[in-house]
Amino acid sequence: MPSLRLLAPALFALAMFGAAAPASADSFSDSQRTEIEKIIKNYLVSHPEVLEEAMAELSKRQTAAETQKQQASIAQNAEAIFNSPRQVVLGNRDGDVTFVEFFDYNCGYCKRAMDDMLTIMKSDPKLKVVLKEFPVLSQGSVEAAQVGVAVRMQDPSGKKYLDFHQKLLSGRGAADKARAMQAAKEAGLDTARIEKDIASPEVRATLEENFKLAEAMGMNGTPSYVIGKQIVIGAVGVESLKEKIGIARCGKATC
Repeated sequence: MPSLRLLAPALFALAMFGAAAPASADSFSDSQRTEIEKIIKNYLVSHPEVLEEAMAELSKRQTAAETQKQQASIAQNAEAIFNSPRQVVLGNRDGDVTFVEFFDYNCGYCKRAMDDMLTIMKSDPKLKVVLKEFPVLSQGSVEAAQVGVAVRMQDPSGKKYLDFHQKLLSGRGAADKARAMQAAKEAGLDTARIEKDIASPEVRATLEENFKLAEAMGMNGTPSYVIGKQIVIGAVGVESLKEKIGIARCGKATC
């Protein structure tokens, strides 16, 4: 039988990566298994790079599995993610890449993300931008999102909605119904109609749809994005977002 010291790296690899064990390993006695464990431990102390490589490989496999899971979720929900009649659409409605953002009006990072989005929209005339209310932070967030949906119902073009969106996200203090209504008034919207529409089934259905999509894709915070086949969590900045758009458009960061 081969030296146990020679077997140690192979057995460690088997333990880490789940490869099929050789038949001879099944015949080890308890004392032999104990000796093997000691050898593996001593080997790793002397060769820490083996553990580092193993952990790197494990992380790589976990990342690949998570990416595959995310892509499957996007494919299963593609119509609702990219083409729902209940979403706000900005930019080029016939764009070659769709940039979807889930946001909360009380999310501090979403304020920075809004500036990122506006910057990208100005520099990319082929980009379709979709906004989805995802009020996860407070009751005030829910109230503001309800007003936001009512604004979208009143302004399908998205022009007044974008003005409202900027006013509410860039304003000081916590967002709630009162602040959202003030932002809507300043954007030139019919606040009496908004008051009526807030109680409509459309508002409830929109928020429910957004929450179901976020849950299906494993999103639990804002801002979160779907860009092509990629899910991006957090305010990652303009350059990172542009890279994701490039990958969606032509398969590489810069087209």
